[in-house]
Amino acid sequence: MGLRLPARAENAQGEPRRIGVELEMNGLTLDQLSELVADYLSLTVKPNGRYERVLSGDPAGDWGVELDFRLLKELGREERDRGTFSGELGDSAEEVLKWLADSLVPMELVSPPLPMTRLDEVEEIIRRLRAAGAKGTSDRLINAFGMQLNPEVPEEKTGTITAYLKAFSCLYDWLYARADINLSRQVTHYIDPYPTDYRRLLARADYWPDQSQLIDDYLAHNPSRNRALDMLPLFAHLDEPRVRQQLDDPLIKARPAFHYRLPDCEIHRPDWTLALAWNDWLEVEALAADAPRLADCCRSYHEFLADPLDRWFGDWVQQVEDRWLRR
Repeated sequence: MGLRLPARAENAQGEPRRIGVELEMNGLTLDQLSELVADYLSLTVKPNGRYERVLSGDPAGDWGVELDFRLLKELGREERDRGTFSGELGDSAEEVLKWLADSLVPMELVSPPLPMTRLDEVEEIIRRLRAAGAKGTSDRLINAFGMQLNPEVPEEKTGTITAYLKAFSCLYDWLYARADINLSRQVTHYIDPYPTDYRRLLARADYWPDQSQLIDDYLAHNPSRNRALDMLPLFAHLDEPRVRQQLDDPLIKARPAFHYRLPDCEIHRPDWTLALAWNDWLEVEALAADAPRLADCCRSYHEFLADPLDRWFGDWVQQVEDRWLRR
């Protein structure tokens, strides 16, 4: 399965749109993971404490490899006097956390914003990490590991962003069914859907708000990063004070991109590729870019949500398959 480009492949400046990719895994050490990626891309590995590595030399920016455990990363950046009681106590606490983290916390590979034309390089990195022994979501019951995609918005016009939200909401059930989410991630709240009331709002034909109203409505219904499509980074980029007033979360990183968190990271499986999730996301891109088809889809979805019998006994996923996909 090949990696296609979206319907709108350029940003508002006429440049190729970029995308950041985040992969969570275990089975490799921090240095093994870093060296494998650095060797393939001819990068230089620099330590940033005991649990983070920076891979520099890519024209797109630095890659990051880290143990995805905030407290342990903070401890790993500290310099301690090992001749003192407090220093030894700190070492002991860190060792306990490291022992726990080895079992529960993933290593995370974070790319810089890459031109979408370089996604084939990420696919090759996945193949090399798999061959080296990287393990993903379904390898163990407790591996709630994900792959996160951060595609740059084609433009920052409110109407365009609203169209993406509408398209994603309409296709969410189909995306979820296609993603075949592992139980370990189903029981967490990391990839919650939008609440039904918000989906009804998005599906309304007359819902085309201005930017302030769009952000306010999103925050009122989704006061959390834990959404399958997390809009907080994009909205913080557009109006950071408005977002921070409601959610002062240091993990919200402002950037001009969608934050798609739904897919598992099944990096150990030979049949798993980046293309599976990426090509499904492109259906969101295509629907958002096709105003007449989006309007018809929203109308149908609004009717589905308004009918209790249809919601209980109908099959919206099949309706999406039959009527609302480009492929």
